[in-house]
Amino acid sequence: MLRKVSLSLLSFGAVLLTAGSAFAEGGEGAGGGLLIAIGVGLGIGLAAFAGALGQGRVAAATLEGIARNPNAADKLFVPMILGLAFIESLVLFTWVLMLLMQLKM
Repeated sequence: MLRKVSLSLLSFGAVLLTAGSAFAEGGEGAGGGLLIAIGVGLGIGLAAFAGALGQGRVAAATLEGIARNPNAADKLFVPMILGLAFIESLVLFTWVLMLLMQLKM
């Protein structure tokens, strides 16, 4: 019963949030550039926060593994650097995407 009520409320909220954009005008309306700017700012901030959090967890796990077994330092170093590079590349891809969105404005 509770699941059905929560699903109904969730679907009602989704319809309520998207109904305004269905009837919006096709051209650039009032505040269109402002919403893109806010979205770009939030996107870059979220990407930087998540990237920093992920890189911190990778470094902590690697250092914990090296502290438990110092002989494994050579085997853990290259995967750690690869993981950090992949995380940073996702942040940079997000930055480029947000920059393109900003320039489209």
